[in-house]
Amino acid sequence: MTSSKAFLAAATAWVLLLTPASGADTRTCVLIVIAKNGKPVRLNTELAVSEAEKQRGLMYRKHLEKNSGMLFIFSREQYLGFWMKNTYIPLSIAYIGETGIIRDIQHMRPLDTSLTYPSKYPVRYALEVNRGWFFENGIVPGCRVELDGCVGK
Repeated sequence: MTSSKAFLAAATAWVLLLTPASGADTRTCVLIVIAKNGKPVRLNTELAVSEAEKQRGLMYRKHLEKNSGMLFIFSREQYLGFWMKNTYIPLSIAYIGETGIIRDIQHMRPLDTSLTYPSKYPVRYALEVNRGWFFENGIVPGCRVELDGCVGK
């Protein structure tokens, strides 16, 4: 009986190690983006902080809720580059400087690994949303993202 309990415990541990993190483990916050008309726009955001979270991003997902996205957080400003390997959702990406100003917005094609989407400037954050979300909400380069509450100073 003891050996079967040990086996069951070991098997359970392996399943937990091999199972992708559930939504309950995902860090989230609500970002406020100030549109060009001054209107604040709320965005439910998952945070990608660890290297594993940043590497996985929105890969393998088939759907992203309306007014939702993922904020990639880096330790310092730098040139960034993203691609769409194993990403099924058409996305737009905003590259954001350390002070929260959007420096550039690009539109990305799902599953296209022939292209990368490099930032034009050194930035500290990248924000991925459903393609067209920025345009639909009047958000353009120069708009501000309020990072307080989502990103520590």
